[in-house]
Amino acid sequence: MSGYKTGFDDRKTASAEAKKAQLEKLRAKLNQVDPEKVEARKAIEAAREEREAKKRAEREAQLAAERAAQAAKELEDTARREAERLAQEAEKENLHAEERARAEAAEALRAEQKAARDARYAARKNRKRRG
Repeated sequence: MSGYKTGFDDRKTASAEAKKAQLEKLRAKLNQVDPEKVEARKAIEAAREEREAKKRAEREAQLAAERAAQAAKELEDTARREAERLAQEAEKENLHAEERARAEAAEALRAEQKAARDARYAARKNRKRRG
């Protein structure tokens, strides 16, 4: 049984040596490059980038579709406003034409009334001259 160390200093030294050995073993393991893990990390990173690119493309496509829909809506609104404006202008033109027609009809009626009045005056004058 002489192999066993029983003193405190002996146990302390043995513990320190064991810790050093574990630390060196861990360092060796950390410094070791595992090609399979490197490839796995690269594959994971590539898949992540692919997913992000796909999401980015989907977002851009969605934004482009929204912009196209907005542009179509604006064009539709512009066309509708232009049609309304043209309809209002046509309505104004119709009103002006009606007013001109009424004014011409009123003028024609006045001319007719004047002609009738002049004819009555002329007939009255003729009766007085003959009379």
